[in-house]
Amino acid sequence: MSAASSLLSEEQFLCSICLDVFTDPVAIPCGHNFCKNCITQHWDISVQCQCPMCKEVFDRRPEVHVSSLLSEIAAQFRKSAQMKANSCRDQRCAKPGEVPCDVCTGTKLKALKSCLVCLASYCETHLEPHQRMTGLKRHKLIDPVENLEGRMCKKHDRPLELFCRTDQMCVCLLCTVLDHKPHQIVPMEEGYEGKKAELGKTEAEIQQKIQERRLKIQEIKHSVELSKEDADREIADSVLVFTALMQSVERGQAELIETIQEKQKTTEKQAEGFIKELEQEISELMKRTAEVEQLSRTEDHLHLLQSFPSLNTPPHTKDWTEVSVHRSSCEGTVRRAVAQLEETLRKEMEKLCADVELKRVQQYAVDVTLDPDTAHPELILSDDGKQVNRGDVEKNLPDNPERFSYSARVLGKQSFSSGRFYYEVQVKGKNEWDLGVARGSINRKSLITLSPKNGYWTVCLRNRNKYKALADPPVVLSLKSKPQKVGVFVDYEEGLVSFYDVDAAALIYSFTGCTFTEKLYPFFGPSFYYGGKNSAPLIISPINHTD
Repeated sequence: MSAASSLLSEEQFLCSICLDVFTDPVAIPCGHNFCKNCITQHWDISVQCQCPMCKEVFDRRPEVHVSSLLSEIAAQFRKSAQMKANSCRDQRCAKPGEVPCDVCTGTKLKALKSCLVCLASYCETHLEPHQRMTGLKRHKLIDPVENLEGRMCKKHDRPLELFCRTDQMCVCLLCTVLDHKPHQIVPMEEGYEGKKAELGKTEAEIQQKIQERRLKIQEIKHSVELSKEDADREIADSVLVFTALMQSVERGQAELIETIQEKQKTTEKQAEGFIKELEQEISELMKRTAEVEQLSRTEDHLHLLQSFPSLNTPPHTKDWTEVSVHRSSCEGTVRRAVAQLEETLRKEMEKLCADVELKRVQQYAVDVTLDPDTAHPELILSDDGKQVNRGDVEKNLPDNPERFSYSARVLGKQSFSSGRFYYEVQVKGKNEWDLGVARGSINRKSLITLSPKNGYWTVCLRNRNKYKALADPPVVLSLKSKPQKVGVFVDYEEGLVSFYDVDAAALIYSFTGCTFTEKLYPFFGPSFYYGGKNSAPLIISPINHTD
């Protein structure tokens, strides 16, 4: 039965109605075969019984019976077709993107090898002759590739087996003795290894570029995060400032209303006093009127004559001609209150802005310590490098290039060549001092005026109460209070050096438009000893962030 089914074609076992292999096949009088269910449903919906194939009409609906033989053959054919499909799957049919076998007909199997001599690709079955036959064994087999024609020399129709380093191209054997005879020819494997090494280098360069760009993305994202933090902080600070200003306005409004109401109360109280006094006089006058009227009706001559002198004189009353109650005018009060409020708001805003500004720069606080290798021999540094004051004895120290040998000054150990930094120094108890930043290349061996052109950006105190910014020329500073702690802030890229009175949260002075091209160092000058009158130290203080 299996041999018989292999001689038959697939079309012989297909139902012409469902176009699938027969299920319960039946034969009708004209000789054609159909699935029993298919022909039954066909006749159920047809007007007349006829064959779907030859269109023969039957007078009455034929009785149909399943053909056992045909049913068995159809089942065997279906099983065989299933085994063939499974075999195809086992050998891996070529999928899109895979190289198909050039010999397979119908379903193309995946190629295992390509032959550079035959210029064809073979599946496992059709590759067998190349593995068995002596002549075919000499053929060069490679992993399956498409476009084998591209691996042939278009000029000589020979395989491309060599590499010309001179022209950087693949060539065939004839090319080496004709067109490329004087050129540097190497085996394709050697050219392959060289190019592979170059590709490795290229890949490494590409990977480096990818890494650089990923780092740049992280840098940009980090900048965005910092920008958002700055924006959130600015928003919070603005809410703080405007909330305080609105509270101040509300207080001013409440005070103004209270003042106006007090004036109105005073006016009302004065009016009430006048009215009470007038009502009392009216009562007295009405009483006298009643007495006069009663006396005028009397018939007693003696009584009238005796009472007349006392009743004829009006009771004592106040002269109300010039007395008046003036309306409470708020015009001047409002103007004065608004002027006072403006001044209060200005001061409040200055203070709040200064608080916000100081809080902003304090976030760039750095840990600064004094560098003993730069300290003048008369300076005394604490063990932790946080305090410096001037003594009256010059120590015997090495005169190294970094040390100040003429002026009593010292630098911080830390240097800064980018970004922003901030530190605070306590100057309490000192009559004179110098603070700021200095270039690393400053002259340390002779008397040099502190100024930006000489590499110093500093402020100073002289004679207890004279403050100066040592600019070009120096600027005398008028400060509302004597700073006890000074904050120093530097924005390297912006060219900004600012000084703050930390306790008062007030800006002392700013150097702007500076151009920095080298490292900057914190700078400290405790000034002269003055017999102990200026012996208090400069103290680098930990940052106490403002709330």
